[in-house]
Amino acid sequence: MAASPAAPVVGAAGSGRVSVPRESRNRRKLAGTIGYHAVAGGISLLWFAPLAIVAVTSFRTFDDVAANGIVSWPDRLWLGSYAGAWTDGGMRGALVDSFIITIPAVLLSMILSAVAAFGLSRYRMPFRRTILLIMLSGNLLPPQTLIVPLNKISEALGVFDTYYAVIAIHISFGLGFYTFLLYGFMRALPAEIQQAAVIDGASTLQIFWRIILPLSRPALAATTALAFTFIFNDLLWSITLLRSQDLMPVTPTLLGLQGSYISDYTLLAAGTVIAAVPTLAVFLMFQRYFVDGITVGAVK
Repeated sequence: MAASPAAPVVGAAGSGRVSVPRESRNRRKLAGTIGYHAVAGGISLLWFAPLAIVAVTSFRTFDDVAANGIVSWPDRLWLGSYAGAWTDGGMRGALVDSFIITIPAVLLSMILSAVAAFGLSRYRMPFRRTILLIMLSGNLLPPQTLIVPLNKISEALGVFDTYYAVIAIHISFGLGFYTFLLYGFMRALPAEIQQAAVIDGASTLQIFWRIILPLSRPALAATTALAFTFIFNDLLWSITLLRSQDLMPVTPTLLGLQGSYISDYTLLAAGTVIAAVPTLAVFLMFQRYFVDGITVGAVK
């Protein structure tokens, strides 16, 4: 006598629900995983494609691009575009100018914002939230509305067309945002740590330098990387407060390359890669701290 097909297994008595076999659940889970990775991979390729084209173009000759188009593989790798962008394009001096502006601006911004966040988050004071909102409200103003006043103020102070003007505006304009980021992290640190340090006789400076700052390294690293990226890639304040070509940082220099070598895509691509290397290096340097910042508080 032939065996009848296996009937679906009914769940709990009276429930009327049919349990799905484990194999079917595994197949659905596998199909969902494959679909998710396919969509994520397609989006990643769309995002990465322009970067790959720029990187490959920077190693090609002008004749190769003119003959075969930008979206093609080069016959041979050529470093002449990097040499041209480094010397003739002025990227060597622009990188030096960018570091002269960026390093002091980032260091002073982190010091001032860390001190401000420490005071606002770890001590009770009147109107501390109001103070924080006032500091943050400066970032709500469109920067374009400040171009003319800042230009006139820098001329009146005698710092127009100097590094000091650009460094000062980067510090003042970003201080509220950086303080806001560090404030949220420092406020979440347990109060018992600070209380124990006070009982042990630690001063306010010791608590800040030896306890709060080491515990805030993930937030400081993330904020430092953001500040470095914002300041290093700045265009607006550089062209507003600087006029001398030998003081121009990387981004205005790239804009000048686009005007001078508008048809030489290889040199423009090489200059773009050179300008992207410092920010990429900073991100890779602080990548571990980004991960630490995500996992802080996950384990009690």
